[in-house]
Amino acid sequence: MALTKANLIKSICDSTDLTKQESLSTVDSFFEVIKRSLESEEDVMISGFGRFCVKDKKERRGRNPQTGDDMMMDARRIVTFKCSNIMKAKMNGKG
Repeated sequence: MALTKANLIKSICDSTDLTKQESLSTVDSFFEVIKRSLESEEDVMISGFGRFCVKDKKERRGRNPQTGDDMMMDARRIVTFKCSNIMKAKMNGKG
């Protein structure tokens, strides 16, 4: 099961004394801070969880899977995530 925004809001509501509207506002604000940081090419590091980074991908040659024709793919920026060692240990039952 995927963790959706609605699930996250419900979980915050259930574990705190915040209302659903306050939880929604908190989650939206949190995501906005992360988005703004990534848009300005700043890394977002959440201690004990991991780090979101913006990487630049160069223009490269690719292939259209429908037609098989060669094409040039534009340069672009992508977001990557690397989990912390603490998170890795917890995922592997060592923490």
